[in-house]
Amino acid sequence: MKFTEQHEWLKPEGDEITVGITEHAANELGDIVFIELPEVGTTVAKDDEIVVIESVKAASDITAPVDGEITAVNDAIVDEPGKVNEDAMGEAWFFRIKPSDPSQMDDYMDEDAYKTFIG
Repeated sequence: MKFTEQHEWLKPEGDEITVGITEHAANELGDIVFIELPEVGTTVAKDDEIVVIESVKAASDITAPVDGEITAVNDAIVDEPGKVNEDAMGEAWFFRIKPSDPSQMDDYMDEDAYKTFIG
Protein backbone atom coordinates (compact mmCIF):
# COMPACT_ATOMS: atom_id res chain seq x y z
CA MET A 1 0.00 0.00 0.00
CA LYS A 2 0.98 3.60 -0.55
CA PHE A 3 -0.21 6.76 1.21
CA THR A 4 -0.64 10.39 0.13
CA GLU A 5 -0.08 13.56 2.12
CA GLN A 6 -3.87 14.10 1.78
CA HIS A 7 -4.38 10.93 3.90
CA GLU A 8 -5.54 8.63 1.11
CA TRP A 9 -4.47 5.01 0.94
CA LEU A 10 -3.73 3.37 -2.40
CA LYS A 11 -3.79 -0.38 -2.82
CA PRO A 12 -2.63 -1.79 -6.17
CA GLU A 13 -4.74 -4.77 -7.25
CA GLY A 14 -3.89 -6.14 -10.69
CA ASP A 15 -4.05 -3.26 -13.18
CA GLU A 16 -6.24 -1.15 -10.86
CA ILE A 17 -5.70 0.83 -7.67
CA THR A 18 -8.26 0.84 -4.86
CA VAL A 19 -8.43 4.21 -3.07
CA GLY A 20 -9.80 5.18 0.34
CA ILE A 21 -9.01 7.47 3.24
CA THR A 22 -6.88 6.48 6.20
CA GLU A 23 -8.14 5.86 9.73
CA HIS A 24 -6.28 9.04 10.71
CA ALA A 25 -8.32 11.06 8.19
CA ALA A 26 -11.61 9.45 9.25
CA ASN A 27 -10.85 10.23 12.90
CA GLU A 28 -9.92 13.83 12.08
CA LEU A 29 -13.13 14.34 10.09
CA GLY A 30 -15.37 12.91 12.80
CA ASP A 31 -18.75 11.40 11.96
CA ILE A 32 -19.05 11.29 8.17
CA VAL A 33 -22.57 12.12 7.01
CA PHE A 34 -22.32 12.51 3.20
CA ILE A 35 -20.14 11.18 0.38
CA GLU A 36 -20.33 11.97 -3.32
CA LEU A 37 -18.34 9.65 -5.60
CA PRO A 38 -17.32 10.03 -9.25
CA GLU A 39 -19.11 8.22 -12.06
CA VAL A 40 -17.68 4.91 -13.30
CA GLY A 41 -16.01 5.51 -16.66
CA THR A 42 -14.89 9.04 -15.80
CA THR A 43 -11.37 9.88 -16.99
CA VAL A 44 -9.48 11.91 -14.39
CA ALA A 45 -6.13 13.64 -14.08
CA LYS A 46 -3.89 13.43 -11.04
CA ASP A 47 -4.97 16.01 -8.42
CA ASP A 48 -8.48 16.49 -9.88
CA GLU A 49 -11.02 16.82 -7.05
CA ILE A 50 -13.27 13.81 -7.58
CA VAL A 51 -14.88 12.93 -4.22
CA VAL A 52 -16.73 15.13 -1.73
CA ILE A 53 -16.89 14.10 1.92
CA GLU A 54 -18.90 15.92 4.55
CA SER A 55 -18.74 15.27 8.25
CA VAL A 56 -20.26 16.91 11.29
CA LYS A 57 -17.01 18.91 11.58
CA ALA A 58 -15.97 19.76 8.02
CA ALA A 59 -16.20 19.21 4.29
CA SER A 60 -13.28 17.75 2.40
CA ASP A 61 -12.33 16.57 -1.07
CA ILE A 62 -10.41 13.58 -2.29
CA THR A 63 -8.23 14.12 -5.32
CA ALA A 64 -7.29 11.60 -7.96
CA PRO A 65 -3.94 10.10 -6.97
CA VAL A 66 -3.03 9.24 -10.57
CA ASP A 67 -4.19 9.88 -14.13
CA GLY A 68 -6.65 7.23 -15.22
CA GLU A 69 -10.21 5.96 -15.51
CA ILE A 70 -12.61 5.28 -12.63
CA THR A 71 -13.52 1.59 -12.91
CA ALA A 72 -15.65 1.09 -9.78
CA VAL A 73 -17.18 3.02 -6.89
CA ASN A 74 -18.32 1.80 -3.48
CA ASP A 75 -22.03 2.64 -3.41
CA ALA A 76 -22.31 1.14 0.09
CA ILE A 77 -20.55 4.17 1.60
CA VAL A 78 -22.86 6.57 -0.25
CA ASP A 79 -25.84 4.82 1.34
CA GLU A 80 -24.11 4.53 4.74
CA PRO A 81 -21.29 7.12 5.03
CA GLY A 82 -20.64 6.10 8.66
CA LYS A 83 -19.03 2.90 7.37
CA VAL A 84 -15.94 4.99 6.65
CA ASN A 85 -15.59 5.76 10.36
CA GLU A 86 -15.97 2.05 11.15
CA ASP A 87 -13.62 0.50 8.56
CA ALA A 88 -11.72 3.22 6.69
CA MET A 89 -8.88 0.92 5.67
CA GLY A 90 -11.03 -1.99 4.55
CA GLU A 91 -14.61 -2.32 3.36
CA ALA A 92 -15.10 1.47 3.17
CA TRP A 93 -12.93 2.03 0.10
CA PHE A 94 -14.07 4.87 -2.17
CA PHE A 95 -13.21 4.01 -5.78
CA ARG A 96 -10.99 1.98 -8.08
CA ILE A 97 -8.96 3.58 -10.83
CA LYS A 98 -7.08 2.09 -13.77
CA PRO A 99 -3.97 4.27 -14.03
CA SER A 100 -2.75 5.44 -17.41
CA ASP A 101 0.74 5.94 -15.89
CA PRO A 102 1.35 3.46 -13.03
CA SER A 103 4.74 5.07 -12.32
CA GLN A 104 2.86 7.96 -10.65
CA MET A 105 2.47 5.61 -7.67
CA ASP A 106 6.20 6.00 -7.05
CA ASP A 107 5.53 9.52 -5.71
CA TYR A 108 3.75 8.26 -2.59
CA MET A 109 4.80 7.13 0.89
CA ASP A 110 5.00 3.59 2.19
CA GLU A 111 3.35 2.78 5.52
CA ASP A 112 6.40 3.60 7.65
CA ALA A 113 6.86 6.98 5.99
CA TYR A 114 3.15 7.74 6.43
CA LYS A 115 3.28 6.89 10.15
CA THR A 116 6.20 9.30 10.50
CA PHE A 117 4.31 11.93 8.49
CA ILE A 118 1.26 11.87 10.80
CA GLY A 119 3.54 11.82 13.84
